Amino acid sequence: MKRVRKAVFPVAGLGTRFLPATKAIPKEMLTVVDRPVIQYVVDEAREAGIEHFIFVTGRNKAVIEDHFDVQFELYDTLAQRGKDDQLARLQRLQPAPGQTSFTRQQVPLGLGHAVWCARELVGDEPFALLLPDMIMQSEKSCMKDMVELYQETGNNIIAVQECDPAEAHKYGIVGRGEDTHHGFRITEMVEKPKTGTAPSNLYINGRYILQPEIFKILEGQEKGAGNEIQLTDAMLKLEKQQPFYGYHYQGRTFDCGSPEGFVEANVAFALWRSDMNESMAGVIRTLLDELKPSERRGAAF
Repeated sequence: MKRVRKAVFPVAGLGTRFLPATKAIPKEMLTVVDRPVIQYVVDEAREAGIEHFIFVTGRNKAVIEDHFDVQFELYDTLAQRGKDDQLARLQRLQPAPGQTSFTRQQVPLGLGHAVWCARELVGDEPFALLLPDMIMQSEKSCMKDMVELYQETGNNIIAVQECDPAEAHKYGIVGRGEDTHHGFRITEMVEKPKTGTAPSNLYINGRYILQPEIFKILEGQEKGAGNEIQLTDAMLKLEKQQPFYGYHYQGRTFDCGSPEGFVEANVAFALWRSDMNESMAGVIRTLLDELKPSERRGAAF
């Protein structure tokens, strides 16, 4: 059984829900407290033992590559000013030389196509897939637990969480089979099931470990929902050849692809920090007591 050494991050999306903020800045570089969204996701992968970080980018995403590069002038300035703590923190977050790779998804053909674009960099190995819009908050990273489950089963792993059954039609939903190790066998996968037809209320939360055979399937995968190449469609075909297991994640997940989820993540991570918890809790209480909804709801596009 090959070890999971590589992770794929599809970061080619346009971020239209955050315009005008994302007109010149990639949505993955918007900050939650003091770190870009993409940094949280890469840190999660690093905690799981990932050694090679593969980014599937698009136009105007070069700043992501710059973020994970060494900035000699900044490091030198921090050293000269004696800001050793800040310098050490940046160096801890810095991937080692050769640990990052970047490839382009020239046309927006969906998540399945983005994953397929990483095929040459992944090669014939199992790999982690982390959707950068989704960031996790828990004592132990979601992907770390998934890698441990993979080491027990040697097969495809999908992380899931519970949702309100009435909201199941908004997500990719899995059917739950027998428990195994600290996960369970997935019996079916349904993308946005019709109301009342979902096999469970366990939704796919944006974390996967997949076998390389998925690339051959994606190569010939026809377009599905939204006229895009859907990863779920390819996984359904792979499931006929290989088992899929579910990891039931118990932490918090924030959808930073939506303004509401992004704001929620900022509040949650600020409250989670010991150096900010007390002051932010006070600010939030004050705002709830004093502020009334504005009559002006913002500029319409």
